[in-house]
Amino acid sequence: MRVFFYVQHLLGIGHLKRADTLARALRAEGFEVVLASGGPSVAGMPADVQLPSLRALDLTFKKLVDEAGATIDDAWKRRRAATLIDAWRAACADVLIVELFPFGRRQMRFELVPLLEDAQRVKPRPLVVCSVRDLIQPKPDREPEILELAERYFDRVLVHGDPRVARLERTFSLAARLGDKLQYTGYVVGEPQRAHGEGRAEVLVSAGGGMVGRKLLETAMKARGQTLLRSATWRVLAGVNCSAADFRALEREAGVGVVLERSRDDFASLLANCALSISQAGYNTVAEILKARVRSVLVPFAGGGESEQTLRARLLADRGAVEVVEEAALSVDSLAFAVDRAVRREPPPNAVDLDGGRRTAELLRQWRS
Repeated sequence: MRVFFYVQHLLGIGHLKRADTLARALRAEGFEVVLASGGPSVAGMPADVQLPSLRALDLTFKKLVDEAGATIDDAWKRRRAATLIDAWRAACADVLIVELFPFGRRQMRFELVPLLEDAQRVKPRPLVVCSVRDLIQPKPDREPEILELAERYFDRVLVHGDPRVARLERTFSLAARLGDKLQYTGYVVGEPQRAHGEGRAEVLVSAGGGMVGRKLLETAMKARGQTLLRSATWRVLAGVNCSAADFRALEREAGVGVVLERSRDDFASLLANCALSISQAGYNTVAEILKARVRSVLVPFAGGGESEQTLRARLLADRGAVEVVEEAALSVDSLAFAVDRAVRREPPPNAVDLDGGRRTAELLRQWRS
């Protein structure tokens, strides 16, 4: 079974990371997957089709720019939409998966609506699936439009979360109207990497891709001396998108006992070995923390009016899986207190469905049989 999988990341790398993880899981189950990415390329997550890249200029997501930082115009959009259609047709896929849209990525209608309309004309008609994370950014005024697009273009909506933790209704009130189209898969997370000894008993501090994580990382380094883990090594990962200026500022803060790096390919192994994780509450990092069953403190990103990470962190805290410091309340004292609280508690329970990759493959086979 051939799958054409479209993903667009605009600011961080979380959307691409989840799509890459799911594509790998499907390939492991025997699927042929063509992953088409519209955002800047990221080392270690190669796309099979790299579209001319675009990204959001800032946290408002209102202005899109190309790889050189120039504002994209209608002519640029037409060229990219044509490139996407050509790649889609060349793939001759049985399944079209579109990540997030119509629950987000409204900015990409210029190419996604033509893609979805083309999929309706193909004979035999492919299965058309929306792949969406556990929680979305609520858009109450747009919900009727979102529902109409989902009903018009999509055969199925796959929610990569555990309904025992959060149902889609929490962030999309019309979810019940989707009926049997809506299916939960469990969280999508990669298989554990081969364990090694590095990172054992460390505190692992991370901020996803690093585009917006400087304050968290600086605060963590300053809080180290006030915690019960002051004698441990604190490994701080700045992220692949951390700017050069921010990285230099972090280097000035890093003292004795702090190891500062941009990123690590063996993040999952470091996570499995560490005494404690301090991070934001993005989907991928949280899924990896839950997989490793490691004590953790989440500081959910809340800039630009974002609420998805905050809700995810609170729901997991309610289940006893994590400690949380709200971004607005982040300080050296509040973070140090949360670290000590996490250290004193038992490791989190294994109470979340993390089998999203295998379940997605199972559902796609069922729907195409």
